[in-house]
Amino acid sequence: MTHDHVGLITAYRDKLASLHYSPVVIHNYSHNADLFLSYLEERRIALEEVTPETVAEYLALAVRRFRGRHGKAPALDWDSVPRAGIHGLLKMALQKWPPDPIASSPSVAFCQSVCNQYRTWLHEERGLARASIDALLWEARNFCAWHCGRDESAGLAELSSRDIDAYFETRVPGLRRRSLKDVAERLRSFLRHLHRAGHINDDLASRVIAPVLYAYESIPSVLSKDQITAILQSTAKDQTAKGLRDCAILQLLAVYGLRAGEIAHLKLSDVDWHAETLSIHHSKTGAHTLLPLLDQAGDALFQYLRHGRPKAAAVRDVFVRIRAPYESLSSTGIYSAVRSRMEAAGVTPVGKRGPHLFRHARAVSMLRASIPRKVIGDVLGHRSTEATIPYLKLATEDLRSVSLDVPGTEVRL
Repeated sequence: MTHDHVGLITAYRDKLASLHYSPVVIHNYSHNADLFLSYLEERRIALEEVTPETVAEYLALAVRRFRGRHGKAPALDWDSVPRAGIHGLLKMALQKWPPDPIASSPSVAFCQSVCNQYRTWLHEERGLARASIDALLWEARNFCAWHCGRDESAGLAELSSRDIDAYFETRVPGLRRRSLKDVAERLRSFLRHLHRAGHINDDLASRVIAPVLYAYESIPSVLSKDQITAILQSTAKDQTAKGLRDCAILQLLAVYGLRAGEIAHLKLSDVDWHAETLSIHHSKTGAHTLLPLLDQAGDALFQYLRHGRPKAAAVRDVFVRIRAPYESLSSTGIYSAVRSRMEAAGVTPVGKRGPHLFRHARAVSMLRASIPRKVIGDVLGHRSTEATIPYLKLATEDLRSVSLDVPGTEVRL
């Protein structure tokens, strides 16, 4: 065992401890990382040369050794702990992990480089949110993989309208018009970048034909008042740290109709307990709204911050992971929490089942209370009152109570 080996494991232990992992996890992760480093030394593989295939080969060997010691195969998820420990070490020790896949041809390497430039442009020049960048980048990479998969010698400079049409034919099966329109918009963004960066001569973005969607043609999914009550009551029974956190999230969704991203980015400083206000940065529009801290949401937040939020969490976001590392809870994490609480309450709405259902329900409840659309838009963080119009369709049952008789349509017996 080399001096660098020992020093690396010591540094790894210290980092895990600084992230407040439990002593058991620190031992297991560092022990497996130690065994992996010994494996590399035996085979004279430098740490910088490690690839995902190297890790896979080692884990396969570890499974064989387990079978030799115990006379049976380990559980199916047995390798999850060694893999996590090894990946944690590699992320700490290497500049980038996992590394970019090795290009199979110069054309593929060029496409990888172009997509990396595209990601940088989306982040630095356009300042898009991470979720938006991920969606745009996925489409760009998928398009490039499809293009190079047909002919690895083909470059992007030769792209034509026929290629765009052929790509769309591969994306059509199984997708609805709304999804196809999203594909078209993401592809247009990438093609505009290729033209702007000089990778293609013609601006092919204008030749991407998307399905026509009529304004307000689809009805958003929504939860009923009884369903929301059932979800809140079911979650309130869970007094664990996770239950207190999820209860606070659900109260913010139900009371204010916030977006998942707005809850994920809520800071401790955004909650003013003395003034009893909540400052919301609307993730979609960039606007700020100052809302009153209402009792139900305020009580749920207080209980979570007092008894549920990890004391060791160093981040300033309100909602964090329950287990180490105590990082900020992502929008995806909020989606997962909401979906699991809906399932636990036995609530299975038709259509989408994410946090946005609560937003739709809040908008409808305000519409039914005859609150002006301008006020509703301010609460929800809409840029204009037009954005509130789709929710009118969810309150159509209210229109029946004010229906008028049409002259000349009396029924005669």
